[in-house]
Amino acid sequence: MTKPEPILEAVDVKVHIPAAGGRTIRALDGVSLALHPGEIVALVGESGSGKTTMARVFSLIYKATSGEVRYQGQPLQRVSRRRERAYYNDVQLIFQDPFASLNALKKISYILGRAIRIHQVAAGARAVRATVLDLLERVHLTPAESYIDRYPTDMSGGQRQRIAIARSLSMEPRVILADEPTSMLDASIRLSVLNLLDDLRRERGIAVLYITHDIASARYLSDRINVMYGGVIVESGPTEQVVSDPRHPYTELLLSAAPDPARYKGSGRSVQLDITNANPVDNTVEHRGCRFVDRCPKAMEKCADASPELITFGDRQAACWLVGQDTLVTGRSQQPKSSQPSRGSGDPHPSKETSA
Repeated sequence: MTKPEPILEAVDVKVHIPAAGGRTIRALDGVSLALHPGEIVALVGESGSGKTTMARVFSLIYKATSGEVRYQGQPLQRVSRRRERAYYNDVQLIFQDPFASLNALKKISYILGRAIRIHQVAAGARAVRATVLDLLERVHLTPAESYIDRYPTDMSGGQRQRIAIARSLSMEPRVILADEPTSMLDASIRLSVLNLLDDLRRERGIAVLYITHDIASARYLSDRINVMYGGVIVESGPTEQVVSDPRHPYTELLLSAAPDPARYKGSGRSVQLDITNANPVDNTVEHRGCRFVDRCPKAMEKCADASPELITFGDRQAACWLVGQDTLVTGRSQQPKSSQPSRGSGDPHPSKETSA
């Protein structure tokens, strides 16, 4: 079955931001990323890796320094003002903090109704109220009548985030950009928000960009994972393949920080990395070599001298000099690959009920 064309796509996008002292922050330094209808794509990485910047480029809050953002195959730089307005309806951003993204002084009926009126989804008080009630039902806030006249301060964090999702749905979007939508929530209610996003993509064919630092939740929710470090994508591919058989040391680092890393890696063993330097990459300098070189326990001399390109193998990509080599590199010396524990043993497919 042929995969549909991307609905939203970044092609070699760079965002370089002037900073104090004549420096330049290379927030994104050549990122390509595609979203397909009905697909959840995770963008995973530490704080400062460029994840939120990518979402803000897609939502047109930030303008790319170079590269293209394409919507339905058409570069956004060339669309008319009318088409740009339609784009704002079609592509909705959900912020990570439900306590700051909703006006605490307004009722839910006003918060959702205002979006409906502005975007002319419905007209007239009765029609707007009926639409608000339908939105509350969609995000499983039931009975809707008991929520419509509440204030955000009367609701839990999870309920507030559902209101934020309902507001984005008021425009009948085709793409949702979910920027750390569960990071401010208690662990007990994160799963319900993730399941809601999954329901929306299945029922309505919405494409979702799920931004997170938590590779465990990305594994639970997404179809594909893109791992970011220092403003670039260092590994991408189908979720289960990336999690069970990571090909970039930074992906292994993220997995080692996940709960029960042996299960998430799918290797049947615990992942322990000797990180030589815990400091994140400095994105205000140009990098001749790999951005991860100072933290990588497998670094070679060439890693400091030349930056590896994203190598494609099957449905996957990884930017590491080790990809395709017959040796495992530990520290700055080479060891035969036979000394490496085998990948892929154990059960790489735990059920969703036990993996988040």
